[in-house]
Amino acid sequence: MDHNVCYISDPLLIKECCKIPNISKRAYLVDSLIKAYHLPDHMDVFKVNPSSYEDLIGFHSSAYVDFLKKLNDNNSSVLDTEDEYGIGYDCPVVKDIWQFITYISGASLTAAKALTTMQYRYSINWCGGWHHALRDSAQGFCYVNDIVLAIEILRKTFGKVLYIDIDVHHGNGVEYAYMATDKVFTLSFHQYEPGFYPTSGSLDDIGIDKGKYYTVNVPFKEGINDDKYITMFKKISNMVNSSYNPKCIVVQCGADSLVGDPIGGFNLTPKALAECVKNVMKWEKPTLFLGGGGYNEANVARCWTYLTAIITGQDDELSNDIPDNEFFSAYGPDFTFDINPGNRKDFNSFDNLNNIFSVIANNMKIVKESVRKQEK
Repeated sequence: MDHNVCYISDPLLIKECCKIPNISKRAYLVDSLIKAYHLPDHMDVFKVNPSSYEDLIGFHSSAYVDFLKKLNDNNSSVLDTEDEYGIGYDCPVVKDIWQFITYISGASLTAAKALTTMQYRYSINWCGGWHHALRDSAQGFCYVNDIVLAIEILRKTFGKVLYIDIDVHHGNGVEYAYMATDKVFTLSFHQYEPGFYPTSGSLDDIGIDKGKYYTVNVPFKEGINDDKYITMFKKISNMVNSSYNPKCIVVQCGADSLVGDPIGGFNLTPKALAECVKNVMKWEKPTLFLGGGGYNEANVARCWTYLTAIITGQDDELSNDIPDNEFFSAYGPDFTFDINPGNRKDFNSFDNLNNIFSVIANNMKIVKESVRKQEK
C-alpha cells in the first residue's frame, strides 16, 4: 500500500537527541510508544541522512559552524569563544557535538526532502523543532536551527512557506530568520509575560521592511485552556492561510504547552494540539510536522503519538490503555493514554483574546491585498 506519510525513526538520531539537556529519555519514549501502537505500519519509515557542512551554512554562519567543528575536535583554541556562540549556560557542550548537530538537523532535512519528491503529503520528525537557535549562536537548548534549514529546502520546490509554532515559547529563531521577507510567513502562538523565556513575540512584533505584516504573534497569558486555544488557533491560522496562500506548511508541535509541563504555564491537553493539526491538514498542502519543547516526557510521548495517529488517520484505533513497551513504567500511576486538564487559573480574558484577534485581522487584510497584487 502507498503511504502518504514519511516518519523519521533512526536509533542513531534517538541517541543524539537524548544529549539535549532536560529531555534525556524523551526520544526513546516517543518512538517506543508510536511503535507500541503499530503506527509505523501506516507510514514509510526513513533513516537520517546527516547534514553536510554545506547544508548547515544554508542558514548558519560559517564562523559558527567552524566553531562547532573545532569544539568537536577538542581544539582548545575555541574554549574562550564559547560565550560568543551561546555555548554554556542553557546549551552546554555535548559529547561529539558535530555528530549531534548533523543528525538533529539532518533528520529535518531528510523529512523535508521526502515532501519535495511529491510522494508524501505529510512528513514527521519528532526529534526536530529547535526553534530558538540563531544564525551564529545556540540558545535555549537549541544548537542548530533545523527548522530554518528545512524551510530553505522546501522553498526551493514549493515557493511560499507558512511556519506555525505551537510550542509554549515564542519561535524567535525562526521569526528572526524571516522577519524581513515575505517569502516565509511565521505564525507563533505562545505564553508571553514579563520574564517568560525568550521574552519576545509581542502582538506588535509583525516583521520589518518587506516582511512587515508577514509575522504574526499570538501572545497568551498563563493558564489558557483547550477551548479558547482551539478557537483562537482555528480563526487565526485559517485567516493567515487564506490571506497568504502558502504552498507548503511547517508546524512546530512543542508539547511544553501541555498541562503539567514543568516549564510551561498553559492548561492544554493533547486534544488542543490535535485540533490544531487536524485544522492544518484540512488545507491539503504538503506539511512537515516537527517536535520541540516538552519536559514531562511521558506526556510528550502521549501527545506526539496521538498526533501521529491523527496524521496517519488511525486516531480511532488507539486504546486508552497504554500498550506494553520498554518504558511502560513511565506512564504510571494509571497507565492510560488520556491526559486530563488541570485546575490552573486562566488569565486570558475574552476581551484580551478578541483584541488580539482584531489586531491580527486588520494586518491580514493588508497581506491579502499585497498577495493578490503579486499573484495577478
